[in-house]
Amino acid sequence: MDVKRVLTSEEISAIVDGLNTIDHAQMELLAKMPPGKRIYPSLRASAMIRAGLRTAFKRKFPNLSLSEINMKILDYLIFMDGKYGHA
Repeated sequence: MDVKRVLTSEEISAIVDGLNTIDHAQMELLAKMPPGKRIYPSLRASAMIRAGLRTAFKRKFPNLSLSEINMKILDYLIFMDGKYGHA
């Protein structure tokens, strides 16, 4: 089992420096939305990513049907999820 250790302030600073800054305006907009609608921006972004992948795969594999392209997208997203913990 791995032994956990306390990070130094320099190590913490290096981690924090690599993070994206918080978009406070976006956070305020999301906070004002009803809880059930807060997922919509994420769903739209996900749909946009799938559409981009679909376009790229159609160009790369012009002879495949839409169903086959969709299966390639699903395979790619599963691969990315396994490799990086998210698609």
